[in-house]
Amino acid sequence: MKTVNWGILGAANFAKQHMGPAIHAAKGARLAALATSSPEKAHGFQEFCPDIKIHDSYEMLLADPEVDAVYIPLPNHLHVEWSQKTMRAGKHVLCEKPMTMGASEFDNLIAMRDETGLICAEAYMIPHHPQWQRAKELYEAGSIGDLVLVDVVFSYDNSADQHNIRNRPETGGGSLPDIGVYTFGSGRFVTGEEPEAVQARIKRENNVDVFAHVTADFPSFRYSSVTSMRMHPRQEVTFHGRDGLVRLTAPFNAGVFGEAQLELHKNVHGGGAPSVTIERWPGVNQYVLQVEAFGRAVRGDAEYPVTLEFVKGTQAMIDMAFEAE
Repeated sequence: MKTVNWGILGAANFAKQHMGPAIHAAKGARLAALATSSPEKAHGFQEFCPDIKIHDSYEMLLADPEVDAVYIPLPNHLHVEWSQKTMRAGKHVLCEKPMTMGASEFDNLIAMRDETGLICAEAYMIPHHPQWQRAKELYEAGSIGDLVLVDVVFSYDNSADQHNIRNRPETGGGSLPDIGVYTFGSGRFVTGEEPEAVQARIKRENNVDVFAHVTADFPSFRYSSVTSMRMHPRQEVTFHGRDGLVRLTAPFNAGVFGEAQLELHKNVHGGGAPSVTIERWPGVNQYVLQVEAFGRAVRGDAEYPVTLEFVKGTQAMIDMAFEAE
């Protein structure tokens, strides 16, 4: 198996806590380099990866002939620029979400991906987790009957950190850009459907959305979601059908928010209380699975399962929500 050598642009906390360790742990991957001008920030990466090479500029990392693929955890408004620069340097791209600030911006990225033959993807990790593959399998098998409602909530509270890039409009902040990719993309992933009409009630602070209640009409079901950066932490997704429902209790930050569990509630013939079965996935790291899937795509062993075309559809739904506001 050919090893994919990775570089990281910027010493973001998320990269230090999650994606850096995931690259270091993934089969067929090696964390080779980090670009940061701060030696202090590099220390956190050197603690788990002592031989990592430190470059003091992004350009130097992109010029490093040892680096095959680059993970980009920069602020949202820089994602398109540095994804394009990375592909121009001949390296594969895995960029944090949201990859763009508008669906139309994906077109140039898709064209460059196709022209170069490189793998270019948004770091949308949840489809790699077996709980989501199982949810899709149950839906497609008709286990809950005709789907009526998809109900999604993702909230946290970062009001005490006003310097956080999520609270700043100039860096592409807001709850919908940050976590709407999960609330919107998860429903699209499981059902394969696209919204026909979107309604939105949005509350803003400092010109970023801090609360958004978004409803939508899909061809065969109704959709409702809440994203917020000003509420007690909660994550939950329910696919509610005529004959049962599927409920995910730690759908987005599995293993961090809580253990990944899937509940299947089914009607009992002849009446009585519905039956409930629970599946669990303790210890599964979706970030590691994402890196390993990316590596298979780089080596040509498999197609990367989360395409730019798919995440463009999620961004289009975010655009629709802001337009509906």
